[in-house]
Amino acid sequence: MFKSPQDVVLIEVGPRDGLQNEPGDTSVQFRVDLIDQLSNCGFKFIEVGSFVSPKWVPQMANTNTVLQKISRSPNTTYVALVPNMKGMEMAISSGISEIAIFSAVSNTFSMRNTNTTISQGLDQYVPIVELAKSRGISVRGYVSCVMGCPYEGEVDSKTTINVVEKLFSMGCREVSLGDTIGVGTPSNVRKLLKSIKQHVPVNAIAVHFHDTYGQALANILVALDEEIAIIDSSIGGLGGCPYAKGASGNVATEDVVYMLDGLGVRTGLILDELVSVSRFVSNKLNKPLNSKVSTALISKQNT
Repeated sequence: MFKSPQDVVLIEVGPRDGLQNEPGDTSVQFRVDLIDQLSNCGFKFIEVGSFVSPKWVPQMANTNTVLQKISRSPNTTYVALVPNMKGMEMAISSGISEIAIFSAVSNTFSMRNTNTTISQGLDQYVPIVELAKSRGISVRGYVSCVMGCPYEGEVDSKTTINVVEKLFSMGCREVSLGDTIGVGTPSNVRKLLKSIKQHVPVNAIAVHFHDTYGQALANILVALDEEIAIIDSSIGGLGGCPYAKGASGNVATEDVVYMLDGLGVRTGLILDELVSVSRFVSNKLNKPLNSKVSTALISKQNT
C-alpha cells in the first residue's frame, strides 16, 4: 500500500538552480521580483542564488545585491550556494540564513564542476561549515549525479552513501540527492533510498529530480513512499545543469503541488498562486515553461 508523509516541505530552487543555465533575462531586478513573489506564496525555503564567480556562471552575478533588495519574509529561509571560502565570506556579508554546499558521486563531474576530486572538495568544505555554524548559519548539502553521471555513466551507490554520510557528519542539517541528468527510474530510486536510510536519518534526506526522461513525478512518489518529506522543485520547471549536456529542467513546482494536493499531502502552498508566478516567469523570459499544470491551467484561463 502506498504511504506518504502528511506534510511535505518544498524547497524552491528556481531563482538559483533554475536560472543558472538560462540564456534569457537574469537581471538583478527580475531575480528580486521572482524571489519576492515566491516569498509571498509561502515557501519555507527559497534558494536565491550562488556566490560563484560570474566568469563561470554569469546568471548568478550580483547575488549579494539581490539579497539586499529582496523583501525578506520572516517565515522564509533564504539559501545561497557557496563553492569556497571567498563565497562564504560574501554570503556572511549578505546576511544569508543558510548556505548550500555541493559534492558529487563522480570524480569526472566533480573535476568539471569544481576542479577538485570528490575527496578534495569535501575537505575544502570542512572549514566553511565550521565557520557557518559559528555564525549561526545552517548548512544544506547537495550530492550531484546520484542516479548517473553524464561522463561516467552508472555510479556506485556505495560512493553515494559515503558522500552523504560525510556531508551529514560534517554538519549539514540535510542532504539533497540530485538526479542531475534525470536518468533515475522508480526502481533504482527506491533501491538507493532504502540503502541511504540505513546510514542517515530519513528526516535529513531530500530529493532533487530533473525531468529529462519524464520520470521526476514517478520518482517523487517513490520517495514519498520511502517517507521522504523534503522535495526540491523549480517554478515552471526552470533549470538544467551547465556542466551536464542534455540535462533538462528540474521538476516543476506546480506539477509537484498538483500531485500532492491530489494525494491530500499538505505543502502550505496554493496552486493558483504558483501558476501566477510561473506565468510571470514565462512572460519575462519570453518562452513557454516546462510545467504541464501551468500550461493546462493558463490555457484554460485564456479560453
